[in-house]
Amino acid sequence: MLRMSDDLIGRLEQQERDLVFTRFDNTDAWRLGSLLVAKATGKDLPVAIDIRRGTQQLFHAALPGSVADNDTWIDRKVRVVQRYGASSYLVGRRLAAKGQQLDAGMGVEPALYAAHGGAFPIRIKDVGVVGVVTVSGLPQADDHALVVEAVREFLSL
Repeated sequence: MLRMSDDLIGRLEQQERDLVFTRFDNTDAWRLGSLLVAKATGKDLPVAIDIRRGTQQLFHAALPGSVADNDTWIDRKVRVVQRYGASSYLVGRRLAAKGQQLDAGMGVEPALYAAHGGAFPIRIKDVGVVGVVTVSGLPQADDHALVVEAVREFLSL
C-alpha cells in the first residue's frame, strides 16, 4: 500500500521531470521573477522571491509583509538545491519519509541549510541544474506550490 508521503514524493519527482527548461538567461530570470511577483501581489502574499544562476543572483523582490528573515531562509533553501540537485521540498519530504533530518549527522550545518519547501531547481535539458528559483514567506508546501505554478506557466508561454 502506498503511503501518503510516497504519493507526495512521487508527485514532487514528477514535477522535476516535467519542469525542465531548454535555456535560461538573465532575461528569462527577469520574466520568471516578474511572473512570480504578479502572482504573489495578486494574492497579497507576503513573500520574498529570489532567482539565481550558479552563484549569481539575477532577481530578488521583497513584497509587502515579507521580512529580512525570509532572505535567510532563501539562502538556506538554495544551498539544499545546490547540494542535492532537487527541490528543497523534495529533499525534506524524502528525509522525513525515512525519519531523518538535514543536520550535522548528514554533514551539513542546519543553520546554513533548510530542507523546507520553496526552492526549485532550474534544470536545463541535457545540461542539468544551473540555478534555483525560490519563494519564502508562506508555509513550505505553499512556497513550493507558488514556484511550481509560476515555472509551469513560464514554460508554457
